[in-house]
Amino acid sequence: MANMAAAVRSLGGVLIHQWHSLSKMAYQTPLYPCSACVQVPNRHFAAAAAARKPDKKTKKGVKEKASNEKQDEIEKIKSYPFMEGEPEDDVYLKRLYPRQIYDVEKAIHLLKKFQILDYTNPKQGVYLDLTLDMALGKKKKVEPFASVLNLPYPFVSEINKVAVFTWNASDIKIAEENGAAFAGGTNLIQKILDDEIKPDFYVAVPEIMPELNPLKKKLKKRFPKLTRKSIGRDIPKMLELFKTGHEIMVDEERENFLKTKIATLDMSSDQIAANLQTVVSEVCRHRPLNLGPFVVRAFLRSSTSEGLLLKMEPLLPKEVETKEGDREAA
Repeated sequence: MANMAAAVRSLGGVLIHQWHSLSKMAYQTPLYPCSACVQVPNRHFAAAAAARKPDKKTKKGVKEKASNEKQDEIEKIKSYPFMEGEPEDDVYLKRLYPRQIYDVEKAIHLLKKFQILDYTNPKQGVYLDLTLDMALGKKKKVEPFASVLNLPYPFVSEINKVAVFTWNASDIKIAEENGAAFAGGTNLIQKILDDEIKPDFYVAVPEIMPELNPLKKKLKKRFPKLTRKSIGRDIPKMLELFKTGHEIMVDEERENFLKTKIATLDMSSDQIAANLQTVVSEVCRHRPLNLGPFVVRAFLRSSTSEGLLLKMEPLLPKEVETKEGDREAA
């Protein structure tokens, strides 16, 4: 009996020990039934961070490899030799051919052809984009300019509104008879500042110029100036220019770029070419010819077409030879 009692006590102790162990496991059991209990090291965050470092290096290596492959591809493209002559088909790889340079007549013909093929508006605008060499030497440069010219073949029917500044009553009468939208003296200044009147252009007689200084900031490049032919005593002549004139202006931000509309595509090729030549001649007037070509590059395009690179040499004005040069030639 004594041996049996000892065995029962021993079995009871084992059962109690197992029950405590099961209780501890119950507290550590995960909430999700499918999860397994795994012992995790105490420094699991540091270990995970250490494990991620190789991933960053791997990503960096992949990026560097992709960048090198891209650079190799660019160098490979640059090394392609140009094909001789013009492409024979309508579809071709542009990188295999040098950029085409067109005579004005050919470029206009292509723009008209593009319009027919693309079924676009036949009266769309034709534009000239010029890149200019603004350098004058000795760290000087041509200031961004604006000017007004009469195109040989105007394409706009609207008349510009012109204001004439003069004190003389007879000049005011002449201005009004010749189509001035506004004519007067200093009484016009406040109206312009308050936007009561909004002329397109401004011309003035020389005597009134000191009184117009309050308008300089407001008018900017349209402030009357001798080089723009907007200061003078021949009021009818100035009005004739500015009422129907076409304004060209260098882009203020890019400073060496000029974009202007020169015609509509339904005009004849000769008319478009004449307007183009007039604009180029006016632009070249703003820098001495002895400094070399003022127009570095020119593109002709329509509203819906790509730009066609123009051959500029025939369009640029030639430097006038001096008398000494004439004698040497003789």
